[in-house]
Amino acid sequence: MEENSHFEIDDASLYRRVCGYMDRNLKTIESVMDVRIIPRGNTLIVSGPSKASGAAIKLLHVMSDYLHENGTRKELDDFDVRYLARSFACGRDIKAADINRFKIVISETGRVVVPRTTNQADYISRIHEHAVTFAIGPAGTGKTYLAVAVGIQMLLKGKVERIILTRPAVEAGENLGFLPGDLIQKINPYLRPLYDALFDLLSFERVSSLIEKGVIEIAPLAYMRGRTLNRAYIILDEAQNTTISQMKMFLTRLGNDAKIVISGDATQIDLEKPSKSGLLHAMRILREVKEIAFMEFAKEDICRHPVVEKIVAAYDRNEEKGE
Repeated sequence: MEENSHFEIDDASLYRRVCGYMDRNLKTIESVMDVRIIPRGNTLIVSGPSKASGAAIKLLHVMSDYLHENGTRKELDDFDVRYLARSFACGRDIKAADINRFKIVISETGRVVVPRTTNQADYISRIHEHAVTFAIGPAGTGKTYLAVAVGIQMLLKGKVERIILTRPAVEAGENLGFLPGDLIQKINPYLRPLYDALFDLLSFERVSSLIEKGVIEIAPLAYMRGRTLNRAYIILDEAQNTTISQMKMFLTRLGNDAKIVISGDATQIDLEKPSKSGLLHAMRILREVKEIAFMEFAKEDICRHPVVEKIVAAYDRNEEKGE
């Protein structure tokens, strides 16, 4: 059943920013939420099915509140509006304060990390909202990088006291025994992606200092056994290469006021028995736990060089053919 709802804004500047340049924001909302929005004076008339128009009115309230709270120069870009419209269309309850989560600001360096897809924005929100977040998807979708960025932001804001980054020591076709040095030196090449994310967000000197003080710890998964991690932000990377017992051990390290983010690619398992992957097992048995979120990325979320998405697609087609 169609119905008309009205949304009034007395402030002319705020009204203009809600509508967007040439009513761009309104057109985005119309296309995503299946409603029609007619500007009349200082009023927006929303027409459409009762549920859709109600959701659109809620969205306009959130947009207005956010823009009002963030000053007269603040604008919402097309990604923000599209993400919000999709979220409200799906029945999600997003508050104005939540919008700031979409952009991760690293205060020390001024570095701003912006999600490039709606799944990436969802991922950031779920990390904030849940004690444990699983991110599953192909390389280049931002699983590890965004997790590290949120962790650094939380550390600098005092929400956690330390960051712990870990990976299982399973080689992709290589043998650790051929690498020189002690255990840490042997493991380090497999932790390099974690270092790369840190150095992209903070200065080399700052990262080195935090590691030296134990505020940031980068260690093989085996080093997690027997510990309880309170007020910590813990990332497990390459989780597809954990065994079931390793995954259970890792998850039970979670202490008070701590968060765990687990990322992996279920199509890139290097274990001798891929069916015994701790990631696959966790995906099967933990989905009903409300404190745990699962975020699944697709090829469309790949944000590396454009050719990476084509490479992943080509390999997927090849596997489907059984070649």
